[in-house]
Amino acid sequence: MKKLALILALMIVAGGLGCISSNKEQTSKELVVYAYDSFVSWGLANATIPKFEKMYNVKVKIITVGDAGEVLNRLILEKDNPRADVVIGIDNNLIAKAIEAGVLEPYKPKNIDVVPKELIDALDPTYHVVPFDYGFIAVVYKKSEVSNPPQSFDDLTKPEWKKSLIVEDPRTSSTGAAFLLWTIAVYGDPGWLYFWEKLKPNIYQITKGWDAGWEMWDKGEAPLFVSYATDPAYSAYESGKEPDIGAIIFKEGGYPQIEGIGLVKGAKHPDLAKKFIEFVLSEDFQKEIPLTNWMFPVNKNVQLPDVFKYAVKPDKLVSLDPKEIEQNYSRWLEEWTKLMIEGKTPEEIIKERQG
Repeated sequence: MKKLALILALMIVAGGLGCISSNKEQTSKELVVYAYDSFVSWGLANATIPKFEKMYNVKVKIITVGDAGEVLNRLILEKDNPRADVVIGIDNNLIAKAIEAGVLEPYKPKNIDVVPKELIDALDPTYHVVPFDYGFIAVVYKKSEVSNPPQSFDDLTKPEWKKSLIVEDPRTSSTGAAFLLWTIAVYGDPGWLYFWEKLKPNIYQITKGWDAGWEMWDKGEAPLFVSYATDPAYSAYESGKEPDIGAIIFKEGGYPQIEGIGLVKGAKHPDLAKKFIEFVLSEDFQKEIPLTNWMFPVNKNVQLPDVFKYAVKPDKLVSLDPKEIEQNYSRWLEEWTKLMIEGKTPEEIIKERQG
């Protein structure tokens, strides 16, 4: 009996060591996720990632690389030797560039049915990325400082708003890209060039990303800022009263931004990455989006918090065909740069375009 007990004890110890070794091996796996700054700084990562780490006994390393445009640029630079497994934040304005660059691997999650089909079709029906949240671009202001905000794009170009607008750079910011595409959807091509020429005197600063713009606007450096229609809901949540932040979706129509999550081509841990994508679509993750990322969750089973009654919604939408974006996006960015940075006129740019 003593020998049997000793053998059993040794087996238990050996088994335990085996478990420790197995767990150690599993925790040595590190899922690398590229994301934009506010994914971490506004709390969504902290509210969700530990749950995934506990579920799969792994470590998730979040690397923030500025705004979503900068995230994509880094993926492209690392294309031949990818470091990330998953990328978060590539939206309907950047997806054409991402697909063209060949940095994403299509993946259709097992739980994709929780996402409305219209959001999938509007972002990427080929599943290089799948939606994880969405919102609407707006110009925000503080009600205590601005009593009569602009109600249209034409209003925004009036002399009374000289040096009043903070806008993000469309080359590095997904918000800036969305604003540029919003103007193209409204004014057409090349009409948008003439709009931006009129807008130029009213721009206080072009910032690299949304976070930098928000900080500048929040300090009161300029009264208007290109941001999101959910900002009033954020203001109400933070203050516990009627929001001081107002948001305007111009009467020409609202432009949606749908943010996605995707599997990086050449990922070192593709199976774990796929589980992470499915986790992001789950109610556990999605319920945290409204009060951290201040966007609308895509999971149709998640209820919105009460403060979202202050989120502004457009009466009508304007949009661009994804194929049109894919065919013209690089040129639009080049022409925006020529107009806004190099100081060329719309006529000069159009002449160059025509050859």
